[in-house]
Parts: sequence; C-alpha cells; structure tokens
Amino acid sequence: MNFNEAQDKIGRFVKQKKIETSLEIRTLDLVSEVGELAKEIIKSTNYGKKDFCQTDNFTAELGDILFSVICIANKQSIDLDVCLNNTLEKYEQRYINSQRIDSGYQTLQN
Repeated sequence: MNFNEAQDKIGRFVKQKKIETSLEIRTLDLVSEVGELAKEIIKSTNYGKKDFCQTDNFTAELGDILFSVICIANKQSIDLDVCLNNTLEKYEQRYINSQRIDSGYQTLQN
C-alpha cells in the first residue's frame, strides 16, 4: 500500500466510524503516540542501560503514529507522497552540500 492508498483507506475509516476531529486533537494524539513509542524504547533498553530489543508493542505503537500522521495530512489535504518526496529532495540537497541530512546540529554516532 502506498501513501495515497493509505490516506484513502484511513479517510474512509475515519468518516465511517465518525471519528473526525480537529487538527489540534489529532496533533495531541500524535504526540501521545510518539510518547508511547518512546516508552517502549525506554522499557526495552532499561533507560539506555542495554541495547534496544524490539518489544511486542513497538510495531503497534509505530502503526498508531502512522495513523495519526495520515489523519493530520488528510485533515489538511496534504498528499503524503508529495510531502515525502519533497523532504527527500531537501535531504539530498543537504547531503550534497554538507554530507549530512540534519539541520546542522550534531547527531549521535555509533
């Protein structure tokens, strides 16, 4: 399934289940889901004391994040295929210019 198909499928689901809500609520939901993913990472690594080992809920939490992002994109009529392609082009240009894709901040390296 590509992003356009996912956006259509989730849009239909949200409409059928009558769970449409505001951008603000969807954004708070996204933040909450990212927190739940972080909790799975913390739990797996014992607060960074050991290497990450994927937990049973990790994939589910990542799916919840995708659902929230797609709901936000749908709410704002944003095509996620276009959005991701634009981001990849931006990162490509950054990498050409600086051999990095971040915004200039130091990143953690292994």
